[in-house]
Amino acid sequence: MIVGVSGEVTVVQAYRFALTPTPTQEALLRSHCGGQRYAYNWGLARVKANVDQRAAEKSYDIPGDQLTPPLSWSAYGLRKDWNQAKDEVAPWWAENSKESYASGLANLATALKNWGDSRTGKRKGRNLGFPRFKGRRAGVTCRFTTGAFGLAEGDRRHVKLPRIGMVRTHESTRKLARHVERGTARIRSTTVTFRSGRWFCSFSVEITRHDPAPARPDTAVGVDLGVTSLAVLSTGEVIPNPRHLEIAQRDLRRLQRQAARRDGLHKLTTRLVRTFGAIVIEDLHVAGMLRNRHLARRIAGVGMGELRRQVEYKARWAGVHLRVANRWHPSSKTCSDCHVVKAKLRLSERTFHCDSCGFTLDRDLNAARNLAGLVETSSPSYGATLNEPAGNPRKTTVHGAAGTATGRPAPHGVGQRRRRKATAA
Repeated sequence: MIVGVSGEVTVVQAYRFALTPTPTQEALLRSHCGGQRYAYNWGLARVKANVDQRAAEKSYDIPGDQLTPPLSWSAYGLRKDWNQAKDEVAPWWAENSKESYASGLANLATALKNWGDSRTGKRKGRNLGFPRFKGRRAGVTCRFTTGAFGLAEGDRRHVKLPRIGMVRTHESTRKLARHVERGTARIRSTTVTFRSGRWFCSFSVEITRHDPAPARPDTAVGVDLGVTSLAVLSTGEVIPNPRHLEIAQRDLRRLQRQAARRDGLHKLTTRLVRTFGAIVIEDLHVAGMLRNRHLARRIAGVGMGELRRQVEYKARWAGVHLRVANRWHPSSKTCSDCHVVKAKLRLSERTFHCDSCGFTLDRDLNAARNLAGLVETSSPSYGATLNEPAGNPRKTTVHGAAGTATGRPAPHGVGQRRRRKATAA
């Protein structure tokens, strides 16, 4: 940082822009990034072989003047060796800018120097290991320090890259362009990277800033950082904690639950249509069920409506026989063994016990068996349809669900017929 007169400060600042390259330009960008990685790995392989060879010779007590000569680790030495060997090891090198290979070797020189300084104690901090080879997913990046790069002249939506040409940017470059036009900024280098499915171009810019002077230059302020409040100033001002992490985690948990629920529903519905030739589901009034404040959260989390939607369209695709039972059908109150309907069944009773035949079964399993039994009959009195919605249940007369099972009055004579059938059974 260089401090000039009248509050002018010259600093090195980065400007990053998202790119929208064409398919051809994206292929060139990937080729340049691959060239940088190839040069880095090529130089590292030679240096590693040299270091291992010298270490093996030292283990045999060979004098130092007779050891294999060490290779130069400087960027200049690595580039010199590359230029001598590139026609043989990389005959395709001319397809990319020479900067792609030079930047890879420069990165290797920096990594080797940091490793050497860490071993000798010249570098502070934790000990650094020997540089590792870069894989294809280790970072898709390339740096340009020379050549035709920068902003497009008279165009605020394109950047210029060597051998690649004009690449459109996702946003305007006017902020940096104005500094360049005024002569208060100089672009030193350009780095292109691929992260999170998008290409970016970062300019390292030497820029002269004119930041305003403090409004109260003769006063001082103390800043106490905390957890309850982000900061408390000595002036008495309290900056609340925005709790970004907690909010992000809450949103993440919600999104993860949605993703897990949809994934589980898809797996279940796919397994059903691929296993069974007929499926019977209930026409539940989910909106009405959500009015129960004690169970609304759990009901909403299950995704009953989404399960029915997936079953319906997947059954059509697979040609599976689908029935939708009327929502007034007493599947939970009916005994799946003797088919007698209980007068009352509380929601808290999770085990079904038939008062007529003594049959006992889990409440939900008993209901599922009753629904499966609807496939075996074609009588409309069972309140089911074939691959069609149930219609308006309040206008449908369901004889099997009349009387005490639903609390609705039965048509004349239906109750007597029901009792006679139950007694005969």
